[in-house]
Amino acid sequence: MKIGILGVGNIGKTVTQRLSAAGHDVKVANSRGPQTIDADVLSTGARAVTAAEAVQDVDAVILSIPLNRIARIAPLIADVPADTVVIDTSNYYPARDNRIEAIDAGQVESLWVTEQLGRPVAKAWNAIGSHSLATRDKPAGSPDRMAIPVAADTDRDRRVAMTLVEDTGLDAFDAGTLADSWRQQPGAPCYCTDLTREELPGALAAAQAGRLPARRDLAVAAIQERVGDGTTNPDAEYGVRLSRALYM
Repeated sequence: MKIGILGVGNIGKTVTQRLSAAGHDVKVANSRGPQTIDADVLSTGARAVTAAEAVQDVDAVILSIPLNRIARIAPLIADVPADTVVIDTSNYYPARDNRIEAIDAGQVESLWVTEQLGRPVAKAWNAIGSHSLATRDKPAGSPDRMAIPVAADTDRDRRVAMTLVEDTGLDAFDAGTLADSWRQQPGAPCYCTDLTREELPGALAAAQAGRLPARRDLAVAAIQERVGDGTTNPDAEYGVRLSRALYM
């Protein structure tokens, strides 16, 4: 499959490496130009290109950028053909993204993204911590393989997103439509709690929309107290323990 990836942060880097290692033709871009992309991102065969080149002539575009930058890349995505699957990995964190009134009022994050882009997306890789994504991949069929939710509104979007998730070493779980994807937002029981395929359905079902923002903000405050700011990731084991204590 031909894939374009926008963003080489902690999630985008690992997704780039895994998908190119799995045999996909991967182009990757950031906001600063291809010359600034580290060699290790390209170590399994991906190519560094400009953002405009990354979204040309591909089967899927993966957005691995902060949610507050979604609107900025909307003009770029506007030229992407309708049959290209767009997959969003972002999450809303007010301290980082600034307040978004619609989301604060209860709009599902994925639906806000579709409004900004003017097209549907699939939602994947947003409910896993970057360290777990980088280190906890397992071959298909492994009994303790981690699972993550995938939400989409069309069969094609869902099928492509789930296939690519599987190719990054995780079990893909059909979490329903974008309207249901609030169940995989920050603060939900499946968010960064490192669950298996057997555990994930119960966690999705247990989510309570009204409790997500407060739980998310509690986690941010706890991390800030531990590491000194609200943007640095805590050590991996602490992050999972904290998410399980607050969200489950």
